[in-house]
Order: sequence, then structure tokens, then C-alpha cells
Amino acid sequence: MDPVVKLAMAKWPTVPAVYGWLALDRRGRWSIKSESPGAASGFELVGNQKLIDFINRNYGRDDAGCWYFQNGPQRVYVDLAYTPLVYRVARAHPLSFETHTQAACATTQAAYMDEDGNLVLVTEHGPGLLVDRDLPRALEALAYADGHALDEERLLALIEAGGDADGVYFKAGDASLALALVRSQELPQRLGYVREPRPEP
Repeated sequence: MDPVVKLAMAKWPTVPAVYGWLALDRRGRWSIKSESPGAASGFELVGNQKLIDFINRNYGRDDAGCWYFQNGPQRVYVDLAYTPLVYRVARAHPLSFETHTQAACATTQAAYMDEDGNLVLVTEHGPGLLVDRDLPRALEALAYADGHALDEERLLALIEAGGDADGVYFKAGDASLALALVRSQELPQRLGYVREPRPEP
């Protein structure tokens, strides 16, 4: 968190939080609520790189699993399209990841596949969807316990039929993680985050 943000929080500790104003999409892009007629679903992508960097540096979560951007003294809660983080491949060999906020991942702790074949990873930074453009490379890291790559037929069974994932592992760096299948609607409760934070009534 930026020092100037910490100072503002200390100076104005009672500024009300904002909800429904900032959103994170499945590719790790920020959107701000907009009245512009061309804004899709009432939100417009943030294009200013300095603002993106500022949001990234001051992005965090509270004890209830709600993720927010600390905008000076004001906490701006984020609506999540899927997960609070979006991961991308930082290096292919050995396979490693970074968050959409450009934080390097030291440890991959869990790997999930949803009913659409998306990969959700948990690292020391939290749970996050692997960005779609990097999915083919990550699927190559699925293997059997003996190290043999997962055959296409088994992979399709996992995705299309929700087949049994027993004996399937996700191998990234030194980690070899048992792949778990999960329904997308179960992810927030299972991984402890809130997709649409709202104030208490």
C-alpha cells in the first residue's frame, strides 16, 4: 500500500466505503461505473496506466473476504467477474505465475478446474482465475502421478462430463498438486471471497 494512502487513512479514518463502483473482469482489467451511453453494462474500462498501477498497488481484502481498492482514505469495494485475482504465466520453463497486479507468485498451493475447463489457482496472494490466453500452456502441466502428460481423452472427460480427477496432478515448478474439480458457483464459498460486496442493510 502506498505511504500516502496510509497517511490519508490515518488522517480521515471514518470516510464511508463505496460499493458497486469498481469492477475486475476475467482478464484482470479494471472498470469504473460510467454514465456514458457506450459503456457496456454501465462500466467503462480503465485505460490510464498510472491509475491502473495505483489501483494495483492498493488492492487488498478484508477479513470477510471482500476485496477492495484503498483510494486514499476511502475503501472502494470491487465487484468480481469471477475471482479476486487473475493469474498469467510469468515463465513457461519452469512454469510460474504472476497476478494481474504484477505480483510474482512464489508458491502454488492448490489447483481447481471448473465445469468450463477454466483453471483456478491458489497462491500466497489468494485465489485467481488463470487468464484464458495462457490456459493452453497450463493444461500442458496436467499429468498423471507417474509424470506422464494427461491424454486428450481424459482432459475432455474432465471438462465435458465432470469426470473423476483422481490421479490427475497440476505440476508447476516444484509443486505437484492434486487437481480438484469444482462448480463455478461454489468457488466463492470454497475459497473464501465475495463476488459482489455490499453494505450491511
